[in-house]
Amino acid sequence: MKKYLDLWQLSKSFPTPRGPAIVVEGFDLAVAQGEFVCLIGHSGCGKSTVLSMVAGLAEPTSGTIILAGREVRGPGTDRGVVFQAPCLFQWMTALENVMIGVEQAFPERGHDARLALATEHLERVGLGDALHKRPAELSQGMRQRVGLARAFALEPKMLLLDEPFGMLDSLTRLELQGVLIDLWQTQRITALMVTHDVDEALFLSDRVAMMTSGPNAKLGAVLEVPFERPRTKTAVLEHPSYYSLRDELIGFLEEQEPGGPKAKPPGDENASAEAADDVGVGMALAG
Repeated sequence: MKKYLDLWQLSKSFPTPRGPAIVVEGFDLAVAQGEFVCLIGHSGCGKSTVLSMVAGLAEPTSGTIILAGREVRGPGTDRGVVFQAPCLFQWMTALENVMIGVEQAFPERGHDARLALATEHLERVGLGDALHKRPAELSQGMRQRVGLARAFALEPKMLLLDEPFGMLDSLTRLELQGVLIDLWQTQRITALMVTHDVDEALFLSDRVAMMTSGPNAKLGAVLEVPFERPRTKTAVLEHPSYYSLRDELIGFLEEQEPGGPKAKPPGDENASAEAADDVGVGMALAG
């Protein structure tokens, strides 16, 4: 696999009165161009911390992040980020919220071209009739549609999603999963998404990267998702491998429960015994 995003020996620690609290240590992951990878693991294992480092919002304590052949050093419009909360400017319309990013990403384009790009992406997420509404006039699901439109309108090298549907009801969540995958299949932007939802991971991703429990969390295993694209929920649920893959993901998560046997990181036969000693030692600081 040709690496487009390469996370090499990534580590992140935070100072505490008792010394450094190591959230993520020695995390390795490679993502191919155009691939959709979901990152799962228990709360506190550092999933969001990894995503924040790729976004340039948090500086790694050690390790390297390479995106499209260049080292990541700080945030940039080459990465579109969608958070669990939409993070919209309340005094601006949906169109104005999208335009902020577009203007930063494409200063060389004329105003009309930037306006057309922002409008097009809001129409793609089903908000063509809500361009001039402010966040207070939109439902939670509609606000997250604005967040998706804003990220895709940047035409970024990388799409980073931090549990973007975690605050939504189940029906809205399913609907926006469809919106996301339709957008992604059109542009095929390389994507890394944090989720707690096993079914969501299987529906959206090409591979699922599983993190061991913290502290000192790292990559525990990677699951290949064989479902053909384009996908529908019905086709995925009816696939003969669906439930065995689901059981594999759930089994990994159960192994990571406090007191349970911890999964071995790839290539480390002694890691289970060492990691088991760490259960309950640290603080759940992130993700």
